[in-house]
Amino acid sequence: MAAERLVVIGGDAAGMSAASQARRLKGPDELSITAFERGHFTSYSACGIPYWVSGDVSDRDDLIARTPEEHRSRDIDLRTRTEVTEIDVAGQRVRALDRESGETYWTGFDKLVIATGARPVRPELPGMDAAGVHGVQTLDDGQALLDSLDRTEGRRAVVVGAGYIGVEMAEAMLKRGFEVTVLNRGAQPMATLDPDMGRLVHEAMDGLGITTVNGAAVTAIRTGDDGRVTEVVTDDASYPADIVVLGIGVEPETALAREAGLPLAPHGGLLTDLAMRVQGHENIWAGGDCVEVLDLVAGHTRHIALGTHANKHGQVIGSNVGGGYGTFPGVVGTAVSKVCDLEIARTGLREKDARAVGLRYVTATIESTSRAGYYPDAGLMTVKMLAEYRTGRLLGVQIVGREGAGKRVDVAAVALTARMTVEQMTALDLGYAPPFSPVWDPVLVAARKTVSVLRKAGTD
Repeated sequence: MAAERLVVIGGDAAGMSAASQARRLKGPDELSITAFERGHFTSYSACGIPYWVSGDVSDRDDLIARTPEEHRSRDIDLRTRTEVTEIDVAGQRVRALDRESGETYWTGFDKLVIATGARPVRPELPGMDAAGVHGVQTLDDGQALLDSLDRTEGRRAVVVGAGYIGVEMAEAMLKRGFEVTVLNRGAQPMATLDPDMGRLVHEAMDGLGITTVNGAAVTAIRTGDDGRVTEVVTDDASYPADIVVLGIGVEPETALAREAGLPLAPHGGLLTDLAMRVQGHENIWAGGDCVEVLDLVAGHTRHIALGTHANKHGQVIGSNVGGGYGTFPGVVGTAVSKVCDLEIARTGLREKDARAVGLRYVTATIESTSRAGYYPDAGLMTVKMLAEYRTGRLLGVQIVGREGAGKRVDVAAVALTARMTVEQMTALDLGYAPPFSPVWDPVLVAARKTVSVLRKAGTD
């Protein structure tokens, strides 16, 4: 009996996790695995790229969990620098382009995994393709940016966008010795936070010497006679630039899936069931940054590009493809980042998210410290909590603060997943010692205040 044929499109977290897990469950006599990756690298941490660019991570290879050679040694036919250009769903085959030789060919499959990831948002504006303008999504992108920095004589960097990528790249450019300007369309940096919490990030960035311009919509990028970027133009002003980094965000890379007629969700990601199988297709799975997943708090699908989810998707897919069983129930929207020593975290819903799904809610905001106030180096933090009106169910938490602030969001993520009320949270048995926390942990202080707000709201 011939081995089943598994084809994987995409060689990073979701794709190679799926291939590796399937190989653990089935040997090459039962399952042949062919994986296509259009870049040079596989199984790497895209989230680590800003820290490689900044110099915090000294070597690019430190970000690589498993090389192409290591995958091949496990009987996975991994083809780098090879891009899949077409999916023939009815014919169960994919067309591949060897980017080195220019050769194209078809490869058949019995089972297909789509893990094409996401691409940086690059607005169609004059000059966006100029030399010195960089998106940062893959290791190849990061290498191109570093090569560009080596060729750049000036020291003025403009970062377009102030989300996670923008803020992290602003820090990287600052550490590289550049004068950094961040152009942000929104009212405050970090649109994943409510504006009152984003303002704290803005103040911290100003304190670090990063110039943040809010309400600044880029209209064009101007270049010199050599075709290299010289300034970034908005409706109101222009900003000199020797290098431009796009931190506007990412969107699902699903052009292949769309052309193949596969189902897409409102934000452009592939729609899958709990087993990560593409809806309506028994032999096709998808995972990673190219899919949308269920938001367990809001009750609808959303696109979240994170390596944590991608690896879990890959494990689930590989188990199902390899004859086992796995599901991915959804997310609560947890994320953490930093700009220099300021930690930024959120989970669950923002105020506008709650309003969008028709939830009535209350909020409470507290200031506390990461350790007992008398203990050396106790860092300040601000915690904002949202809870559903009447029921008291936790809806979301946002944290901005110094060392020890960010990872406290994990307590809230567990509470959200368990659908706890804020009153139930006040009784959580969290670890305490002066070097780690005040007697009342900041998350519990926020929960207590939210309970108080709820009680007052119930009497109004």
